[in-house]
Parts: sequence; C-alpha cells; structure tokens
Amino acid sequence: MSGFVSFVSAGPGDPELLTVKGATRLREADVVLYDDLASGAILDLARPGANLVAVGKRAGRPSTKQHHVNRLLVDYAATGARVVRLKSGDAGIFGRLEEELETLREAGIGYEIIPGVTSACVAAAQAGIPLTRRHTSRRVQFITGADVTGELPPNLNWAALADPEATTVVYMGRRTFPALAAKLIAHGLAADTPALFAESLGRADERLVRTTIAELAEQLARGGAASTAAVILFGALAGDYPS
Repeated sequence: MSGFVSFVSAGPGDPELLTVKGATRLREADVVLYDDLASGAILDLARPGANLVAVGKRAGRPSTKQHHVNRLLVDYAATGARVVRLKSGDAGIFGRLEEELETLREAGIGYEIIPGVTSACVAAAQAGIPLTRRHTSRRVQFITGADVTGELPPNLNWAALADPEATTVVYMGRRTFPALAAKLIAHGLAADTPALFAESLGRADERLVRTTIAELAEQLARGGAASTAAVILFGALAGDYPS
C-alpha cells in the first residue's frame, strides 16, 4: 500500500502564519521531514508519536543531500505512511520542490502542495509596506542571490532588476548582495535606491534594517558569515514606512 505526501509550506517560522490546512496535515502525519528553518514551535503542532526527521540544508553547514531527501520521501510513503514534507516559506519559491515532486511521480506516489506565506510578503508586512503600488511599483520580482555553486547567478536579467519602478526581492542573497548591488548600479539603478534587509522573520530575534542598496552592500561586505536566514527588498517601496 502506498502512502501520501503533503508538501506543507511552513512560512517564516511563526506558527500563527501557518495555514489551517497545513496545521491539519501536521496533526495527521505519521512522519514529518522538516527543514531547519521550519523547525521550532511549528513542530509542536505535529501529532504526538509522529516520527520527526530533520533534512535541512543550510549554506556553509553540513547538510542533507537532496538525493537522500528524495529517497526518504519514497521509502516512508511506500510503507503506507502519511508523510508531511515541511518546507520553510512557500515550498514553491526557491525550495527545491521540483526535484522532490519528480521523484514521487516516478515512484507513483500521490502528493499535494499546500501553499504558505513566503518571506517576501512577511518582510513587507512587518515593515508596514506594500509590495506593489498602482502608479509607482506595478511589478514585483523574486530572484535568488545564489546559484547551485553558492555564487551570484551569471544569467540574471539586469535590465529588469535595475528597473526603478519594480519591487525586487532577493532570496539567499546575504553573501552575494555586494556583487549584485555593484552590477545593479553599473546598469543604471541609483545607489541610493531604498533597500530593506529582513532577517529571522517571525522569530524573537527578528531584525529589519531600512537603508539603500549601496549602504547595504557595504554593511554586508563587512559582516562576514551569518547563520540566520534573511531576505532583501529593494525599490521605491522599500523605503516607505508608516509615520
């Protein structure tokens, strides 16, 4: 008998931002395979007695290999278990969801995807700003600041990213943002374009920093390695805040 896998998007880590459907699947699960950033208080919602398995991947740290995560999904589901794959943020945004879905399809195992709150939306909400505005920011774009090697992707659309009328969100960009900012400025984006740096969203040590792309690049270049997750927003709206 084959089991079933629910991909549950945990949001930034605050259990109150988890969807009701996601919380229900956690209470029903026999096995929960969870990311590092989807641990903590959210795991308290899991059914007592459920098997909780850490499969996190963090830059610069020993991490579970993707092929091993794929194998665990198949092996647990093949026993007939109800499996939750608990992913941080929204599973469909830079979360390696495609590889895991393909593995399940090849194995003939059923699945569902439960969307969640991505860190871009949380950062904007915590800062008290919108991601779009009808007349000054009609477009929002999400990019990753790191490719599979951990470096700045070489094939980014610089014309789009340097558009001052767009709101741009950079995931996994703490280390590469100085290089990204230099490219943006070289392609015509003003150095004083507002930027918002948000880390540890939804957690007790949450921090929001309002600055500019040039100043943020300088700060991050000096900052060295860090273990907390962060997201960066830049564009006209990143400098707005309630009075």
